[in-house]
Amino acid sequence: MELKKQTQKGTIISEKFIEPENYRVILLNDDFTPMDFVVAVLISIFNKSPEEAESLMFKVHKTGQASVGIYVYDIATTKCFQVLTAAKNNNFPLQCKVEKV
Repeated sequence: MELKKQTQKGTIISEKFIEPENYRVILLNDDFTPMDFVVAVLISIFNKSPEEAESLMFKVHKTGQASVGIYVYDIATTKCFQVLTAAKNNNFPLQCKVEKV
């Protein structure tokens, strides 16, 4: 994105803004984390509706993984950390990863 503005002396200044890169948060399937816990994580951390959370949970279960959101890097890594922390606090091996879009 480019923004042009004119100064008081008539000089035109051009400023370029670089859009931040996006990153995808991916939940990974395992054989031990209960489905209801995955749904709860999707609702509480990713602000998914119960219906969308259930649909994503089944996708993770059936395909081994699912993209649950696209965010700028800091937010994506924070959400992944929140998932890992919630899983660890509940003694579940749920994993997630962050990939550049």
